[in-house]
This record gives sequence, C-alpha cells and structure tokens, in this order.
Amino acid sequence: MQLEILQRKENPLLKRVEVTFKATHKAEPTPTRDALRAFLAKELKATKDIVVVDYQASTFGRYETVGAAKVYKSKEEALAVERKHILVRNKLIEPEIKEKEAPKPERPAPIPRAEKAEKPAAPTKAEAPKTEAKPEAKPEKGAPKEEKKPASKDEKKPAEKKEEKKEEKKAEKKPEGKKKEAK
Repeated sequence: MQLEILQRKENPLLKRVEVTFKATHKAEPTPTRDALRAFLAKELKATKDIVVVDYQASTFGRYETVGAAKVYKSKEEALAVERKHILVRNKLIEPEIKEKEAPKPERPAPIPRAEKAEKPAAPTKAEAPKTEAKPEAKPEKGAPKEEKKPASKDEKKPAEKKEEKKEEKKAEKKPEGKKKEAK
C-alpha cells in the first residue's frame, strides 16, 4: 500500500495537524482504519495512539481510498477535543455499555410446552360467543326492511330495478299465452 498526503494543515489552537490523504492499494482489499492509522503514524513520524482517522472512502472499481486524519500532540488532547464515536472507531477509548442492558438476563423462566398449548384454547372459547351475537343482530336489521316496501319504481334500489327489467324481458320473449306477471 502506498500513502500519499494531499494536504497538510497546522492547527495550533487545537494542537494538531490536519491531513487529507490518498492510499493506493493494488491487488489488496480496502485498508482498515487501524492499518491507515499505522501508515499515517509512520509517514508523519508520530505514534499510532495520537493519530485519529476522521473518515475514509473507497471508490467502486478503483484501488484508491481517500480520507482525512488528525495528528494530535498528545493522547490527552485527542481525548479532550474529538467526539466520542470517532474515538471509539479509532479504538482510543472503549465503547460505553448501557446499564439498561444488564437486567435483560433476568427474564422469567420459559413456559413449558403443555401450558403454551392451553393458552391458545382460551381465545377460541372467547370467539364462540362473538359468533352467536352476530346472527341475533341480523334479524333486527332485516325486519324493518321487510316492513318498508317502496311505493313506486323510482324509490326502489338499483339492484331491484335490474331484477325487474330482467323479468320483464323474459316475459316478453315467452309466448303471450304463457306470460307470467313480474313480481
């Protein structure tokens, strides 16, 4: 792998050197962040623990990786200035483990299979009364419809009108002696 420094900028306020680089890696996979830190430390004559790689990006179909890095005067300065997730990526600090994850192993004991089989049976019993309730509601709705009869053809529903027209056509096709009245 060959490392080429494209730009180097001193930043005395934050006590660091900011670098943009291009790494050429023919017939090799994309270098890891750790490998880039080691090469940058070697190139810039610094130790690996004060080099922080901000980002690295490879282009599809090319053997080049471009990125940006920062070289601090000391590790304490890097820890004071850099964001935590960048420090974790560069393995300068350990990731924080949330305390909420610790109680998860305290789960209740698993339920035996015999008890699991009984639980689904209970909802089927609850479903049976629901099916009984539905037929009772239908006659109540149907009864008022039977009592109301439309006074004229204009007030009838479109489905009823279609049925009447079909019956009239059938009646017209039959000989006059066998005509039946439409309902």
